[in-house]
Amino acid sequence: MSSGRLSVVVTRRLPESVEKRLSELFDVSLRTDDTPMSRSELSEAVRTADVIVPTLTDRIDAALIAQAGDQLRLIANYGAGVDHIDVHTARQHGILVSNTPGVSADDTADMAMALILGVTRRIPEGLAVMQTGDWDGWSPTALLGGRLAGRRLGILGLGRIGQAVARRAAAFGMQIHYHNRRRLRDEIERDLAATYWESLDQMVARMDVLSINCPHTPSTFHLMNARRLKLMQPDAVIVNTSRGEVIDENALTRMLRAGEIAGAGLDVYENGAEVNPRLRALKNVVLLPHMGSATVEGRIEMGEKVILNIKTFQDGHRPPDQVVPAML
Repeated sequence: MSSGRLSVVVTRRLPESVEKRLSELFDVSLRTDDTPMSRSELSEAVRTADVIVPTLTDRIDAALIAQAGDQLRLIANYGAGVDHIDVHTARQHGILVSNTPGVSADDTADMAMALILGVTRRIPEGLAVMQTGDWDGWSPTALLGGRLAGRRLGILGLGRIGQAVARRAAAFGMQIHYHNRRRLRDEIERDLAATYWESLDQMVARMDVLSINCPHTPSTFHLMNARRLKLMQPDAVIVNTSRGEVIDENALTRMLRAGEIAGAGLDVYENGAEVNPRLRALKNVVLLPHMGSATVEGRIEMGEKVILNIKTFQDGHRPPDQVVPAML
């Protein structure tokens, strides 16, 4: 790769310090407002840039990659998940893909615990009572929730984020259980005091709280489908800070309305910002606008990883966070 300044297109607004550093190092085109690029703007970016920096709101599919100019050689994703990028097609066109893994594990785990607490202790209902001025004072039977200590937490996907959730939950006295495609090493299980379940169905049927922490892939789409959701105990709750597509949202909504599942805490949704209106109306759910990784520190660290990946690529080396199809 030439030592000249790379042409870099950033598709969304990033923290000011990250944008400033990008401008110092590269010939960068920054977004002037915090809205997603249109399809035509993305097409122009891939035709003209050496590097594009997309986010999860940008669909970098085979059709878009086919429009790329010969100079596009790196897609430096701002975020860990790359299910919005056709990595296989990119590699076929000689375009590398990088991401920012590991940065948001603690932040997302914090949010998972916030959702678990929010649902089990009915925090949004309490807030609503206070904000509407309807609180008449303490009552021994008002807004009774459940104690976390002693509850069985089933973690679906015990990777970086799942393990961070496990450590936090253990501090609350919860029992840690997990299901993975592959069982973890004995020393990791001992460190987390985690029990492995080879059968997801059996784990789901026995948990008090289920935390979704696996990525969205073809094999995890609707992994929590209607049949599997029906295995949950009626007093159990489900929390998702991973990808909305992992849960059949319509089936979940029906079961929550029917009281077949006690509650849900969701930070992600199957259709992005188009949240099922029936889900919004339920009192036994806590809904957040994809805030899991939304900390100042995390966003800056993500930007620093993007910069390191681009700079390393410019210097003629493999980006440290290169994504290869075999990893997916």
